[in-house]
Amino acid sequence: MGSTRSAAHATDPVGAPDRARRRRRLFATALGAGAVLLTSTGCGVREVFFLNIPEPTTKEGAITFDLWRGSWTALWIVGALVWGLIIFAIIAYRKRRNSDTMPVQTRYNIPLEVLYTATPLILIMGLFFFTARDQAEITKLTDESTQTVQVVGMRWSWTFNYRDSDVYDVGTPDLHPTLWLPVDEKVRFELVSPDVAHSFWVPTWLFKMDLIPGKLNQFEVTPDTVGTFAGRCAELCGVDHSRMLFNVKVVSRADFEAHMAELKAIGQTGQINTGRVNIGGVTGGNGGAPEPSGSSSGSSSGSSSEGASS
Repeated sequence: MGSTRSAAHATDPVGAPDRARRRRRLFATALGAGAVLLTSTGCGVREVFFLNIPEPTTKEGAITFDLWRGSWTALWIVGALVWGLIIFAIIAYRKRRNSDTMPVQTRYNIPLEVLYTATPLILIMGLFFFTARDQAEITKLTDESTQTVQVVGMRWSWTFNYRDSDVYDVGTPDLHPTLWLPVDEKVRFELVSPDVAHSFWVPTWLFKMDLIPGKLNQFEVTPDTVGTFAGRCAELCGVDHSRMLFNVKVVSRADFEAHMAELKAIGQTGQINTGRVNIGGVTGGNGGAPEPSGSSSGSSSGSSSEGASS
C-alpha cells in the first residue's frame, strides 16, 4: 500500500495544488456573485441586515428601532462566529485525501461545552433585559399628554373620538377614516371594541396594541414627523379584515385645530357611542364609548355608529 501511495504522488505531483486553486477560485466566485446580488438590488444596510424595518415616525418608535437594530447586530455577530467556527472545523479537521489517518476524535471538552452553554444563556438574558426595559418605557402612561383619542375598532372600520375637542370621525370599509394628530405632542389612546378583537397598528410607529371587548387598553405616543401614514387592523377579525384600514395625518397644531373646527362645522360633535361597548370595573369610568354629548343626540350617534360597523 505504501508503494501505491508513493506512485500516486509521483504521477500527479501538482494535482493537489491545482485542486486547491480551483476551490479558491470557486469560493471567490461565489462571494462575488453574492456581493453582486446584494448590490444590484439596491438594498442598503437596513434592508439587508435589519429586515427592512421602517424608519420610526414617533419618539417612542426610536426606542423600538434601537432595540431591533441592537438585537440583530448581536445576532449577526454570533452567527458570523458560529459560521466561522463551522467552516474552520470543516477545513482543519477534514479527512485528508491521501491519508488513512482519521482526525483526532474528541469525546468531550469541558471548557468548550461551558462556553457554548453559557454564551446563549447570556445572550438570551441580555435580550430579555433590554426588551423588558424598553417595553416598560414604551407602554408607560404619564400625565404629559395634550390630547386623548378614543379609538373604537368595529367590524370593519374605525371611529376616532377626540375627547378634548368633543368631536369624532368615523369610517367605513369603503371610506377609510383619517386620524389627525398634532406633531411633537404626546397623545393618549384609549382602545375599545364592541364586537371582536382587533389590533390598532401604524407600521411606522413600530408599535401595535390590541382592542379587546370588555377591556380598556391604553398607550401614549409622540408623533415627531409631519406627513400621512398608513394604519390597519393587525388582528384577523372577520370577512372584511383586509379592508379595515385608516390613515394617520400628522400636522401642525394650527392645522389640527382647524380640522377640529371643520368636524364641528359639519355636525360631528360629541362622541360616537356604538351602544355595545360596556367595560365595567375600569378605574375612572366605564372605559367604553361614552354617551353622546354636545350637539349630537343619542339616536343620531347610535345610528351613525351602527351604519359604520354594519
